[in-house]
Amino acid sequence: MWRLAAHVLRGTKVHAVLQDRSVLTTATLLPCRRRGTARGAHSSDMSTAIQKVEAPDAEHLVRVHWEDGSESRYPCVWLRDNCQCPDCFLSSAKARRLLFEDLDVDIVAKEVTLTDRKKISITWPDEHTSEYEAEWLKKRCFSEAARAEMQEDLFLPERQYWGSDLQLPKIPFEEIMYNDRSAYQWLCTLKKVGIVLITGAAARQGELVKLGHRIGFLRLTFYGPTWQVQDKADANNVAYTTGKLCFHTDYPVLQHPPGVQFLHCIKQTAAGGESKVVDGFHVSNKLKQQNPQAYQILSSTAVDYTDVGVDYCDFAVQCKQRIIDVDYRGQVVRINYNNATRDTVFDIPAEKVRPFYAALKEFDDLLNSREHKFTYQLKPGDIVTFDNWRVLHGRQSFQSGSEVTRHLEGAYADWDVVMSRLRLLRKRVLNRD
Repeated sequence: MWRLAAHVLRGTKVHAVLQDRSVLTTATLLPCRRRGTARGAHSSDMSTAIQKVEAPDAEHLVRVHWEDGSESRYPCVWLRDNCQCPDCFLSSAKARRLLFEDLDVDIVAKEVTLTDRKKISITWPDEHTSEYEAEWLKKRCFSEAARAEMQEDLFLPERQYWGSDLQLPKIPFEEIMYNDRSAYQWLCTLKKVGIVLITGAAARQGELVKLGHRIGFLRLTFYGPTWQVQDKADANNVAYTTGKLCFHTDYPVLQHPPGVQFLHCIKQTAAGGESKVVDGFHVSNKLKQQNPQAYQILSSTAVDYTDVGVDYCDFAVQCKQRIIDVDYRGQVVRINYNNATRDTVFDIPAEKVRPFYAALKEFDDLLNSREHKFTYQLKPGDIVTFDNWRVLHGRQSFQSGSEVTRHLEGAYADWDVVMSRLRLLRKRVLNRD
């Protein structure tokens, strides 16, 4: 499959990626590649041909022996739960109709038959019959390797870390809007690298709405579906000033912060206003190596955030977030760091306050180190798109004037929307599910 992907991607105007950790070439975009080759092997006649099937009652399993010599074990309760017949599965919605209350967790197969090495049929104790295609079963094998491969295919977890040596990936706005291959590469690169610069958009408001329609829809927040970053009197956000903005992620005050951010340059100041970004996941990993105790503090301490004001509507938002958010495996999945909206309320014992500040200072120093941060200047028509859960951003100060000297339009999208569009584009471009 990935040989096909490479063939398709070579036919576009975007370019290939270097293989090492952090160095990307200018205008680089990445295909969504998977490390393993097993899924490709699964699609061959040999690997998805079944040699033998058996169902030992004592194991509550169905064992499938494949022609390639491998074996898969499928729990009977899972097979019955995932019967694909019209009574149990609504194919038009790709959704289960079988009610869980009707499922017998101790069920065993009454009879198992094999048809043409490509399909198994199971008769259950109540005489209900289920059929399963070999390829469908192979993809859902419960082996550790097969499960890891399926998760990689579904969620594309591969990351390419970077520092000050980043060569910002770029792609023209028109290619994304009207070329599925380019849109697919944009989203693949956004997922893997965390940032892509779109060039050549019109220098006027409304281009982000078009981009939102390209992926599905934008995220509505208290600042509206889009928002204007410019110097404003009585600013209700520090971004709406001319001051320097330190590295931050947007909206950690929300229980579910926006996953992707878009910033469209409509007007740029003559001096100052440079943008800067840093790979928060890369820096978090560095902190863990350098000072495990500081990492533990930032990944376990719930920090209070607050945002109160009036914009799209009036709002008074409150939330607790860990600055370094990790999943059940201990992997960093989100950075929640915004010094402007970090609350004066801090719900921890007094003796833990100074160690927290020391840990945060070390993290902040790493974010701002010359080794890690990347600085660039947006031009009118540029749209920077980045992973708001991973990439922290900021800007240098600039001079105010009698009229607006710098104007960016901003918007958000959720990762659910972005990943949905990526999967649909992958199916369309690579002609596969």
